[in-house]
Amino acid sequence: MSETIATTERPASPHPVAGTGGTPFFAARDLHAYYGESYIVQGVSFEVREGEILALLGRNGAGKTSTLRTIARAGQPELKRGEIWLEGQPLHEMQSYQAAQAGIQLVPEDRRIIPGLSVEENLKLAQIEKPIGWPLERIYDHFPRLAERRTQEGTTMSGGEQQMLAVARALAREVKLLLLDEPYEGLAPVIVQEIERILEEIKQLGITTILVEQNAIAALHLADRAIILEMGEVVFDGTAQEIIDNKELRLQYLAL
Repeated sequence: MSETIATTERPASPHPVAGTGGTPFFAARDLHAYYGESYIVQGVSFEVREGEILALLGRNGAGKTSTLRTIARAGQPELKRGEIWLEGQPLHEMQSYQAAQAGIQLVPEDRRIIPGLSVEENLKLAQIEKPIGWPLERIYDHFPRLAERRTQEGTTMSGGEQQMLAVARALAREVKLLLLDEPYEGLAPVIVQEIERILEEIKQLGITTILVEQNAIAALHLADRAIILEMGEVVFDGTAQEIIDNKELRLQYLAL
């Protein structure tokens, strides 16, 4: 590896995250979050434009999932300082259920399909509280495999089908910002292609999304922009294509 690749110097962000004029659709401002005494998210700041897909990238342990959970107000990690704004609403002042009502929908890596409930019951449960999002008919149009398995217990489906259900369940609620944590994790390549198709449809529908994915190349081909985290800090904020085109950057921070 060359000295240029090995250096610890961090590239300056070509896209400032504050003071860009106007109110951003989504903004994270100087987030500091902890698991107990462990300082995990260390001053993270970035913006997301409406309809944009942002890939949140970095090596294992870089703080990607912790940042996503902080945005969703998931309780852990605990936000000690910083602000989170969605269409001018202060998410940093909300509990997780309030953030969900405001339009933040998190699809966690473990999917959290409810045991004992069918596919359709999982979807209907997501719509008990208003505001609701897509009706079941629209969900089944976009997820025909779920339509075929609507009466099957959700936890008995394959990993890929459970991932589809987790994404569909998020869309069953009103979603302004979709947070996807490792949607390709543990899936066979043929199922990854099906999930990619669904995410491409979501992109075409203009749903604003933050995507955490260890398969960085797949995420970059889907995303408009990307953030790279290193040890809980933002080290790059730019377009997805900039990372694809910059071999040294990919080697230094993504080992690609």
